[in-house]
Amino acid sequence: MGMDWRDRTVFVTGATGLLGRWLVPMLCDLGATVTALVRDRVPASPLDPRATEVRGVVEDADLCRRIMTEYETDTVFHLAAQTIIGTARRDPLATFRTNVGGTWNVLVGAGRAGVRRVIVASSDKVYGVHSGLCDEQLPLRGRSPYDVSKVCADHLALSYGAVVTRSGNMFGGGDLNWNRLVPGTIRSAMRGTRPILRSDGTMVRDYVFVQDVVRAYQLLAEHPEAVGAYNIGANPMPTMGMCRLILAAMDRPDLEPVIGGAASDEIPSQMLNATRLLWLGWVPSEIHAGLRETVQWYRDHL
Repeated sequence: MGMDWRDRTVFVTGATGLLGRWLVPMLCDLGATVTALVRDRVPASPLDPRATEVRGVVEDADLCRRIMTEYETDTVFHLAAQTIIGTARRDPLATFRTNVGGTWNVLVGAGRAGVRRVIVASSDKVYGVHSGLCDEQLPLRGRSPYDVSKVCADHLALSYGAVVTRSGNMFGGGDLNWNRLVPGTIRSAMRGTRPILRSDGTMVRDYVFVQDVVRAYQLLAEHPEAVGAYNIGANPMPTMGMCRLILAAMDRPDLEPVIGGAASDEIPSQMLNATRLLWLGWVPSEIHAGLRETVQWYRDHL
């Protein structure tokens, strides 16, 4: 089932983040009229010139409401969030203001503006510690400040009838947070230095290529029968295994990762059951193909 995006008005928050930098061009290619909320101008992640840029933050309730009302928004993709776990621990109040208060502002503004479809980016971290695959029916057990902020935003979104996405660890070109495994390992390999793992390398995470996440968002927007929460995950593996895949894609398997062991308090294993999304026709990429595209982006831009 498809949808004619031509002249459809779309509002995207977090438009210059990893997901937004790929989602906005896709929407423009489809013919949508896109308005993007941009907090900081990021030189390495410029906004698509076909989109209308509005400078501001999701903490500004009046601004969010004005954008959706004046631009007669039909569909909202709420991606803006404070996503760094360490930052959330150091400044939990600011994280709650952005992740919870910002989501509240978008949802209330969307309701008042008559928006038809709202898709809110949550996280697999809302599940907390579970054994085995996590499906959407599991209780949300997030405990750290970041996890709890996303649990609150997740419940808020569902209470307003929004669609919620709980994505695994996204990777792809344009991620400039060097503390994350994929860009950090790529940069180390380009410099000829050994990558440093924050954990002991055994923590399992579900890795998913950012362009696969973009396709998931498109499907969820195009299917009016899609309701509730949807997991987006494809490749669960230990961080050490992912690190070695990246080094192989960089042709630097000789660089032995350094075990930092500083992330012992994080969730030991997270694996997502994405069956609900697969039923909509979502087909994730093979991980080696996604890594090749990702590595090429950094080679072209760094």
